[in-house]
Amino acid sequence: MRVIAGSAGGLRLATVPGSATRPTLDRVRESLFSMLMPRLQDARVLDLYAGTGALGIEALSRGAAHCRFVDMEPKALAVLRENLRRTGLGERADVLRLRLPGGLSQLGDGAPYSIALIDPPYAERPWEALLGGLQSLLSPGGLAVCEHACRSPLGEYPGFSAVRRAQYGQTCVRILRRDGG
Repeated sequence: MRVIAGSAGGLRLATVPGSATRPTLDRVRESLFSMLMPRLQDARVLDLYAGTGALGIEALSRGAAHCRFVDMEPKALAVLRENLRRTGLGERADVLRLRLPGGLSQLGDGAPYSIALIDPPYAERPWEALLGGLQSLLSPGGLAVCEHACRSPLGEYPGFSAVRRAQYGQTCVRILRRDGG
């Protein structure tokens, strides 16, 4: 796994040993960030269920101003911190150990986020609680980028409008815009 483009483009990222963390494939990240590119410059990003940090690191590498990484697993957090060190992007990031979706209430300590990258374990279905909590964290017009198993489609959620949907094998990405912007 590597950073696709930007200031850290081409650098290899460490992965979490075992199968508990499922990193987003390079081709999915490449396509996803091509869709997000116009919105990334100086964005304030939230990477939920961050794992190795590949999504948030890609955002930072491509010009996001700051990324807050959130995960619960100590092994994943250790690898994430190592990946931030390897890429030299740690100064524009912070890392929190929180259980989601309950920990969302602890993330509203500053300016709203413009993009939330959300990649929960496919077995979980936290979407209603996550998107409900993001209402107060995302700026109006902010994007919620939701990665999920295609066999478990996302429904409609109050306060969000669908912008785009893409499928990559068994992985689906749905981009939602927070209403009001």
